[in-house]
Amino acid sequence: MKLRHPFSRALYESQENGLVRVEGPDGRAGLFHQDGRWHSGELRDADPHLLGWVGGPQLGGGAASASPRPSAASTTAAAPAPPPTPARVPALTYQELLDTDTRPVPKVLRWQGREELPVLRVPIERYTARAFHDLEVEKLWRKVWQMACREEEIPEVGDHVVYEIAEDSLLVLRTAPGEIRAFHNVCLHRGRLLRDCDGRADELRCPFHGWTWALDGSLKRIPASEDFPHVDPERFRLPEAQVGTWGGFVFVNLDPDRAPLASHLGELPRHFERWPLEHRTKEAHVAKRLPCNWKVAQEAFMEAYHVGATHPQLLPGIGDTNSQYDVWGNFSRAITANMTPSPLLSFQPSEQEMLDSLLSRSLDAEPMLRVPDGMTARQTLAMGARVSLQGAVAGANELSDAELADSFYYTLFPNFHPWGAYNRIVYRFRPYRSDPDRCIMEVIYLAPFRGPRPKPAPVHWLGDDEDWTKAPELGFLARVFNQDTFNLGRVQRGLHAARHRYVTFARTQETKIRHFHGLLERQLGL
Repeated sequence: MKLRHPFSRALYESQENGLVRVEGPDGRAGLFHQDGRWHSGELRDADPHLLGWVGGPQLGGGAASASPRPSAASTTAAAPAPPPTPARVPALTYQELLDTDTRPVPKVLRWQGREELPVLRVPIERYTARAFHDLEVEKLWRKVWQMACREEEIPEVGDHVVYEIAEDSLLVLRTAPGEIRAFHNVCLHRGRLLRDCDGRADELRCPFHGWTWALDGSLKRIPASEDFPHVDPERFRLPEAQVGTWGGFVFVNLDPDRAPLASHLGELPRHFERWPLEHRTKEAHVAKRLPCNWKVAQEAFMEAYHVGATHPQLLPGIGDTNSQYDVWGNFSRAITANMTPSPLLSFQPSEQEMLDSLLSRSLDAEPMLRVPDGMTARQTLAMGARVSLQGAVAGANELSDAELADSFYYTLFPNFHPWGAYNRIVYRFRPYRSDPDRCIMEVIYLAPFRGPRPKPAPVHWLGDDEDWTKAPELGFLARVFNQDTFNLGRVQRGLHAARHRYVTFARTQETKIRHFHGLLERQLGL
């Protein structure tokens, strides 16, 4: 793999021994480990994110095989960096970009949501303190609607999913055709979890002493029941949580007195009318524990401001700092245009360079897809996407370039992140038990389909020491997620080490995060 850094113009090239050679525009060179550590050579500083991208595992194969370590001077010399082309014209706003589309643009992309958001900074202890975590458990997670699973995961009576949030455990259960209920997953005798994992059951029997409940939550059987004359079966029904569904997702609320799910969703379903999520199948589901607070992880995926530093290889083809941010009620949206250059660049990439950046083309490889004469990178990408969707999406040929090229990432408070149009991504972030310094990140891919519904993919849990490329079902994005999560444990460590008191947010580019914290403060009564 060989790439040129879009800012420094240094050339990064993977070596057979797993190191990365970096040569600056001035001819100085150095060898580096993939995590940013210097190995040898005159050049002693390099971008760790691009080092990981160039030298890290490539999907379709493992890490480079070991071989004698070359010196920085002994590797093949790179061609000089080409002189930058003239500075490009200022970027279009997203709404102006929509005016150039080759197809009619859906109204949802024209909607803009503006609210006054006072939150510009929050206390660091919000991410680190056990007391704040406990407050979230009591006033957020036990009070708010949250996505638990997909309906397709529990298609038959008796099918169930164990959903855990902090120290609470729910059994989300298909109790009858057309009926889903959620019970607290705890035996009312001595407190053992009733079910340890997802599955199917005709009844809910505790493995400890055999107390058994029917699928409707009623007490069915107590071994040696004559020894429990004080147990009233009516008072020993399993406690129940609220259940609601939208878009093929099952939501739960541990508070039986909260308003129905529809009141929490607000206008969000209108945004997805053109892209119905209930007509998708769960193509991949990968989960991983991360060494950071759930908000630290979540907020890394709520803005494009980090792209310049964390994903520099994408800059020729992503309008990162020119993204549009909108908020409505309990949800927010960011729109980032692809196949347009970053406003941070000092040069104008060609249309082919924009496309190559998305397709992760190495400089020493032929393009995977060429931009035809007379077309733009956006039009080329959209044309290919229309072809690939023909067999699964009715009317695919009428989808706009924007729907097929750009990123529309929604956040429904507090932790649910479905992407719009036909991007397959859905994220969910949860605290890991009672530890404010750990969380669970999940990546779900939802794919459109025709014909009989395919079986949903099971959850693929990665080990704490495994990176995202160990889940090849994630494709190209596994390497992008590696770049993201490279930061997160270091952010958590930095927050604990900090001597300043607040985390500070950008006025526009971190709009979604500011909106989230405003909702969080209201939920917690702060």
